[in-house]
Amino acid sequence: MTAQPLIIGTAGHIDHGKTALVRALTGIDTDRLEQEKQRGISIDIGFAHVDVKGDIGDRRMGIVDVPGHERFIKNMLAGVSGIDLAVLVVAADDSVMPQTREHLAILELLGVRYGIVALTKVDLAEPSWLDLVEQDVRELTAGTFLAGAPTVRTSATTGTGLDDLRAALADLGDRIERRADGTLFVMAVDRCFVVQGLGTVVTGTAGGGAVSVGDELELHPAGTTVRVRGIQTHGRDAECVRRGQRAAINVTGAHHTDIRRGHELASPGYLRASTAVTVQLRVLPGSPWPLRQRARVRLHLGTREVIASVRLFRGTELAPGEAGPARLVCTEPVVARCRQPFVVRAESPLCTIGGGTVLQPIATDIKRRDAAAIERLGELGDADDGVRVGAAIRNYATQSWTQRDLCRDADVDLESVPALLATLERSGVLVDRVHRDVLEAVRERVRAVVAAHHAAAPLEAAIPRKRVLTKLAYLPEELLRSVMDSMMADGALRGDGSTVALPEFAPALTGGQRKLHERVVEAYRSAAFRPPTPTALAGELGASETQLRPIIDLCVSEGHLVRVTGDMLLHSEHEQELRTRIIGRLETGEKLTASEIKTMLDTTRKFAMPICEYLDQAGVTRREGDLRVLA
Repeated sequence: MTAQPLIIGTAGHIDHGKTALVRALTGIDTDRLEQEKQRGISIDIGFAHVDVKGDIGDRRMGIVDVPGHERFIKNMLAGVSGIDLAVLVVAADDSVMPQTREHLAILELLGVRYGIVALTKVDLAEPSWLDLVEQDVRELTAGTFLAGAPTVRTSATTGTGLDDLRAALADLGDRIERRADGTLFVMAVDRCFVVQGLGTVVTGTAGGGAVSVGDELELHPAGTTVRVRGIQTHGRDAECVRRGQRAAINVTGAHHTDIRRGHELASPGYLRASTAVTVQLRVLPGSPWPLRQRARVRLHLGTREVIASVRLFRGTELAPGEAGPARLVCTEPVVARCRQPFVVRAESPLCTIGGGTVLQPIATDIKRRDAAAIERLGELGDADDGVRVGAAIRNYATQSWTQRDLCRDADVDLESVPALLATLERSGVLVDRVHRDVLEAVRERVRAVVAAHHAAAPLEAAIPRKRVLTKLAYLPEELLRSVMDSMMADGALRGDGSTVALPEFAPALTGGQRKLHERVVEAYRSAAFRPPTPTALAGELGASETQLRPIIDLCVSEGHLVRVTGDMLLHSEHEQELRTRIIGRLETGEKLTASEIKTMLDTTRKFAMPICEYLDQAGVTRREGDLRVLA
């Protein structure tokens, strides 16, 4: 049986024997650069693998060997970004040194949970001295993920402890909590080169999902579509690579000069580039200075290094040992995933000062004064998948989203998304793909627009729906229509198919306006089927047309008048009488001409024609040539 593949990362001070230990353990020299061989120090990350036999089966572990020199910490960070367990190397003749401490702090910031301590060069130290070194290591690792971890005494020169180290790795591999492979593939690129006859090859550690020969991927941050032409894992051809394996992927669709360390390969529709990420930021207790507002830092995310500016949401600085939410504004686009760990280092002098986890891979616009929104950011770091999904959907507001967006923004597996969404719908958190808090905010905006209209036009009993849509045109029209329908259904609004109003609103008429209102209603009742135009009526009543039109509109909204066409209105009693007369005649099978309808209503052609057209549009009659029949 073959156990889940895992990746080991080395860590430790320069010249403590990391590369020599890997070479003795695997037979592979991870120093591939000529400069490394000449100088005798590792400059860049190197790769090897070791086969171990555990209780749950044979396991091939990939090894990422990192440089220990302080000048090459950025390379070390690129190497350990995707490891499952660490081997902290401490030379027996040197004990704990500065990069031992810094590398351990970095591993802590990156969330590494499992590891082993390897004492190297034990052939150069007395047993009593080795005991003191182990005591130094215990003090260093107290309170870290390496507290109580196995310590193996080794020598790459004599071979001492190598079998014990293999056994310790096998045992630790058996005990590591198995992580789901995930559905969506992602791999941070650490190298890109050209192979004669094949073309562009990128290497990295598969951080999730699986990919097969022939699959399409996206190369970020550009978002270029590439196709997998071939795969190798640990020097062997393979049809597929999955999480926890080192991979060399031959791709077509992108030139090797367009790809560099820090880029990422991912399943289509999964990642998106952004120049700003929202994070939970922590400053190391041992940092020589605080992180201040707008400080420039070196952000290490995946295998990427980019300059970023710190925008704190609370206060003006984070002191050593403190943590808080922040936005990192980057000088170049980056890609990230929710809960992905990162490290920040000082721009100059080079020093690791903190790190944390990503909350929003694509930062939303949150104001420092919006304490509630800042507090809710914590939900994106919650251990409950449903809480994170709900928080991500709330952040989308009224924007459309896909299930793959949720995988990125809530750190969930694609296969689990349907069940999570169903649970949120049952609990009422999700309504028509919108978070209930967002719907409530939209309802408040609709209410505010209607209330503002009432205040500006106190004689208008309602506001046209189209005007609400225009005022809130920055929101999706379909959502607004749905919200207005919902508000009418639950009594938050009243109205008809074309207008809405607040239920408590009533037009406010002065004494003079009330009298004018009564005279308008009576004028149209008296006019029967020869109604006046608003202009003519204004002259008859001794009022200005400007005064009269709002009163007429109010009469229409109250149901006293019915608008036949633009400026032609009928009293509601006459409109009902019209329907009764016409339907009564047509129900006998009779067909009527416009002239006959004119005579029936004792009106003129000027009024009869609009009335006939009104009846057609209202669905009372249907025109057949010059005749009207019952619709």
